[in-house]
Parts: sequence; structure tokens; C-alpha cells
Amino acid sequence: QLQASGGGLVQAGGSLRLSCAASGRTFSTSGMAWFRQASGKEREFVAALFSIGSTTLYADSVKGRFTISRDNAKNTVNLQMNSLKAEDTAVYFCAASPRSGVVYSYTSAWNIWGRGTLVTVSS
Repeated sequence: QLQASGGGLVQAGGSLRLSCAASGRTFSTSGMAWFRQASGKEREFVAALFSIGSTTLYADSVKGRFTISRDNAKNTVNLQMNSLKAEDTAVYFCAASPRSGVVYSYTSAWNIWGRGTLVTVSS
């Protein structure tokens, strides 16, 4: 239902663009998000986009470097990642169908998850 793509190996300072395509049964895409999980660490929030007001939200660690956007025609959400750092290395996951009343940065706030795509930043 959610398929992330675009990961790969990039040098520090470089850029990558991740995409998440939604397909299959209908589910709420009023909000979509990206999380990441580095080896040995918990999954953490990266960015989210909500249809209401076209609101975008970012983790402090990526603010100013990453941009989340949506292509409604293609039913995809993208994550443009610039000025990548070694600490950005992780498996990146997209999520959709937010739960009301749960803080968006919590993994429990999202009902549907895609398989991750690995981003490796070499220093």
C-alpha cells in the first residue's frame, strides 16, 4: 500500500530524493510522514505533511535541509534531502493515515507503514 524508493549511497554534502507511492485500498492520506531508523536505534520522526493548510513539520535535525512535498496527481509524497550528513544514514520509512489525538512525531500516530528504503551517507 505504501512503497518507498530512492534510497542509496551518497557522499556527505550530497542530495537524495525519496518517494513514497500509495496504492491499493483507500486510506486516509490527510497526512503523510517520513520516519527513519538507524542501526541499533529507535525509529524517529523526520517530517510530516498535512493536507489541512498544507502544513509541513520537521525534526530539528533536518530542518532547513530536508523538504517534504506531495504530488497529488501521482499520489506520492517525496522527501528531498540536501546537505546530507553521515548521521542521516538510516532506513527511511513512509507512513500514512494519521490517528487523531496522537502527537504526529510518535510512530503510534500513524496507521499505515511502507517498507523502508536504505540511505547511506559516506563521510
